[in-house]
Amino acid sequence: MTETTSDILAGALLGTLAETATAAIPGNTKTVNSEINKGASQVSHAFSETGALAKAIQGFSPRQAQTDMALDVAEAIDNQSSLIVEAGTGTGKTFAYLIPAFLSLNPKKPKKIVVSTGTKNLQEQLFHKDIPLIKKALASNAQVALLKGRSNYLCNYRLAQYQDSRGQLDAQMLQDLVKVKTWANGTQSGDIGELVNVSEDSSIFPFVTSTLDNCLARDCPDYEACHLVRARQKASDADIIVVNHHLFFADMALKDTGFGELIPKAQVMIFDEAHQIGDIASEYFGEAFSSKQLVDLCTDVLQVHRSSLTDVKQLGRAAEKLQKTCQEFRLLFNYDPERGNWREKYKLPQFQQKFANLKIDLDFLYQVIKLCVSRNEAIDNCFDRAVNLLAQYEVMANVEAFGMSFWYETTPRSVTLHQTPLTVSDKFNTVVKESGAGWIFTSATLAVDNSFDHFSQHLGLQGAKQLMLDSPFDYQAQSRLVVPRYLPQANDKNRALKLAELAEPLIKASKGACFMLFTSYRVMNQVAEILATSIDNPLLVQGQMAKRKLLEQFIEEDSAVLLATASFWEGIDVRGDKLTCVIIDKLPFASPDDPLLQARCEDARRQGGEPFTQIQLPQAVIALKQGVGRLIRDVSDRGVMVICDDRLVNKPYGETFLKSLPDMKRSRDISKAANFLESLESLKE
Repeated sequence: MTETTSDILAGALLGTLAETATAAIPGNTKTVNSEINKGASQVSHAFSETGALAKAIQGFSPRQAQTDMALDVAEAIDNQSSLIVEAGTGTGKTFAYLIPAFLSLNPKKPKKIVVSTGTKNLQEQLFHKDIPLIKKALASNAQVALLKGRSNYLCNYRLAQYQDSRGQLDAQMLQDLVKVKTWANGTQSGDIGELVNVSEDSSIFPFVTSTLDNCLARDCPDYEACHLVRARQKASDADIIVVNHHLFFADMALKDTGFGELIPKAQVMIFDEAHQIGDIASEYFGEAFSSKQLVDLCTDVLQVHRSSLTDVKQLGRAAEKLQKTCQEFRLLFNYDPERGNWREKYKLPQFQQKFANLKIDLDFLYQVIKLCVSRNEAIDNCFDRAVNLLAQYEVMANVEAFGMSFWYETTPRSVTLHQTPLTVSDKFNTVVKESGAGWIFTSATLAVDNSFDHFSQHLGLQGAKQLMLDSPFDYQAQSRLVVPRYLPQANDKNRALKLAELAEPLIKASKGACFMLFTSYRVMNQVAEILATSIDNPLLVQGQMAKRKLLEQFIEEDSAVLLATASFWEGIDVRGDKLTCVIIDKLPFASPDDPLLQARCEDARRQGGEPFTQIQLPQAVIALKQGVGRLIRDVSDRGVMVICDDRLVNKPYGETFLKSLPDMKRSRDISKAANFLESLESLKE
């Protein structure tokens, strides 16, 4: 007889409870301590000169910081406690949490371990590279599953729906649809990441993947063959599940109810790139309402109307009317994508009127769909979505709700309204305490001025054990930090010109191999226009192509210069002489106009706090640490870090930034930086 998922979960939970109960019996203390000591010994040996890693990895040498972290992770797992670890670049934190996780698995006491990452890139690396190596090194039989969000999986039902609806697709989408259909015939996983010949941002994907809104769940005729269901079943049966932060918190907030519990109840939660989770948790503990949801609903209603409910003419008219109102609502906002305060916008008469029109037209569509309920699964799904959207609308109309930030963000085609709690510390702390699990949070950038207060307070983790491990790199020998003199202020019209002039000798000295990281698209594009006419190096600018393609081209081109904004400040790993110079345009303070930041600052003031030191400064320090972390990625890396912001040396808070950065040799002279880069070039020759 096959064990059901609930049997497995119940067995895991009972195993944990039994283990806890055994530990509580005085006579068994010696046995428990013996097991813990044995586990620590196994972990230490795995990282020793004769251990599993030394045998599996050529050139492996033990690092005390890595072993220390692994032992603390093992202790948190054994004690079902919380641990916060900042592990500097080069510590080897991935193996330091994976090894004790694998060694903690015991067939007699079933255990679920969830490893959550901030990016899909790291998720893929863990599953396809790091975990197979560790499994082999430890001769482990552990079952491991990779689980992504639903938008990463092909939906067979929607593919079948839209492959005959060619009237809605332009020429490029039709080409991509043909490629998707060909791939769909042979894929086992349904993971659209396998589609290398279709652009990551192709417009076809919303037509061939599902959302929480339009998924039919168990009512779907293709439920048994659903790639998402199969991926989740694998996760349910696995010992270790690799997810990402967005997926983890979507499940925690119980938003994904189509299939019940998404991530099985686990006894160990490990967060890599944990510096991201505060804002992600806030997002998922809040609410959102978007014009895209409305447009998607209208698109699906029109599809049902054309294919099976042609007799209900009002269905098409109501959907088209709501689509038009959504477009009119978007046109009220600026053309360029932006974020802003929804409370303030809602006070303006034109916004109130158009927002009210959305409600009128959504309600009309709801009434028409209601007449068609039970005629087929697709229209029933549309009815449920209309009900939910009407409820979400009311949330966004109640802008006076206490303890919340109301803000909006726009894309070229849509508007999303958000209601976000100002703090998640109470909710998250409750989840951690009630889980009875071990929680490990790690990143290269968690501390501000040698303190974890900012991170731990935001998530309610004040009782967690803390560990800070320095990078093993010799930054004094490997790098230089330059803060140039005499640059114009950030709002000066000549700022972009001076940044380009400053960069030119550094680009020449490093023969390309240079990142320029910006805090705004506007300045990035201005500098790119100037450099395009003043240097001969290949110039790669964010927005020209997909991020992955841009990075691949940078590595392939020997003398390329890459200009980018926020998404390149972290998660980018370019080693060796491919990257020897990083120029950062200014300290990455969040825009003072950011509505969520404004609300948190106002809340801090009301409680007698100081918003700058409690919120704005810590966020900027962590962001800068991420950007600086792009330069030195290996013991053999050499390079120059240039931060074009003299507030680092002229403002009292500059010291907080400098204390949080690696210990590099400092200078204010660009010519010295160029000389250092030229010396690196001569070493290559």
